[in-house]
Amino acid sequence: MPWQPVRQADATLVAQLADGLARRIDEQGLRPGTRLPSIRKMAEQSGVSRFTVVEAYDRLVARGLVQSRRGAGFFVRARSGPLAPAATQVVQPFAAPARIDVAWLLRSMFRAGGGPGMPGGAGLLPAEWLDPDMVAGAVRAVGRSVRGQLVSYGHPQGFAPLRQQVAASLQSEGVPAHPERNLLTTNGVTHGLDLIARHLVQPGDVVLVEDPAWFVIFGRLAAFGARLIGVPRGPNGPDVAQLEQLAAQHKPKLFIVNSAVHNPTGHTLSAGVAYDILRIAERHDFMVVEDDTYGDLHPGGAMKLAVLDRLNRVILVSGYSKMLAASLRVGYVAANPDILQKLADLKMLAGLTSPELGERVVHRVLMEGQYRRHIERVRLRVDEARQRCVKGLLKLGLTIPHEPHAGMFVWADCGRDSEALARAAADRGMLLAPGTLFSPSQAPSTMLRFSVSMADDRGVWSVLEKLFA
Repeated sequence: MPWQPVRQADATLVAQLADGLARRIDEQGLRPGTRLPSIRKMAEQSGVSRFTVVEAYDRLVARGLVQSRRGAGFFVRARSGPLAPAATQVVQPFAAPARIDVAWLLRSMFRAGGGPGMPGGAGLLPAEWLDPDMVAGAVRAVGRSVRGQLVSYGHPQGFAPLRQQVAASLQSEGVPAHPERNLLTTNGVTHGLDLIARHLVQPGDVVLVEDPAWFVIFGRLAAFGARLIGVPRGPNGPDVAQLEQLAAQHKPKLFIVNSAVHNPTGHTLSAGVAYDILRIAERHDFMVVEDDTYGDLHPGGAMKLAVLDRLNRVILVSGYSKMLAASLRVGYVAANPDILQKLADLKMLAGLTSPELGERVVHRVLMEGQYRRHIERVRLRVDEARQRCVKGLLKLGLTIPHEPHAGMFVWADCGRDSEALARAAADRGMLLAPGTLFSPSQAPSTMLRFSVSMADDRGVWSVLEKLFA
């Protein structure tokens, strides 16, 4: 077989051999059923080690191009049709349904590829705004430093050194967190909220949520049979008069609230509203779940309910995926010891432990002191982009009732049915999140949530100019 290795090339010898054989198979130079040379013969002909040939053949088996037959060797597999490489797969259009719902938005967010509005619809920061090299460096360092630990189960509560670092950080803010008694790692914030709902919510229970609020939690609570009731959210926090009235009338099991950098408005609780929430919770005997997903984007001094309450009625949920990498699903829950133990038991029943590899990577980033500086850089870029985004939306004729204090979203009034606009945007390959999804009542809305990641994307602004012409 005419293959010779290229020494000191960018590709490894294994990759060269595997790719060379794959090309010949794709070009029908090696037809289905053809037996590849034995490992010994290929190694002798090519002047490489047997280990190189074994790994190259194994890669071809993993790609589905070659079949290993025990005692007989390696044979080219028959295929029903050509396999399109990932880079050339056809991206399906957004194809918005007659009624936009959360499931459609989530499917569109995670589809292959993405149109000009993909960053805005997904609610993620662009990769170039983050620091992939920092994360990749931590991954490499973890890979060099651990061996056998990664092939065994981790601790059900999570990687202990990470819990110690999280506890130290929370303690510096005034949250009485202890790595063993009241701290649990999770597969991101969504997993933490799911565990809390599984423990506290029974079918028919009333759960109070902010209106507007993060739409994914609505679906999770509805799946548990909860009755969702919205509490209007203003720039200083939820309407406490409404909260008092609804709590007295419906006897809720819990209230879920964004304290700092609310999604989608970007506002933060005032001190007075924070104290009122805790007084109402004590008076009507319900738990408060504090979702701090975007807290790192606040410039400092944000009021945390977990500090005031000291984790008696408040359960704090946060994580690192938004600021480090969306695929790095690492979050945590801080709660009183009794609740924390029950959440840890549920975590074990559902998945035994959380993946320790990702937790070790986050621990490495935190341990090396890079995270604080990284957050400051990201926050500065987000703040600058948000200002440009606000100016651009106002120029298009949208109104912003209360400009956001911080964060990666702008909550704007388009003056017309936002769901119809989202369908029109989908027809142009752009994903928008209409306000109706952010309300538990799913009532028609003129509000739209925009991500500041679109600030410098001319493709997005070109579509918006047409929509609002």
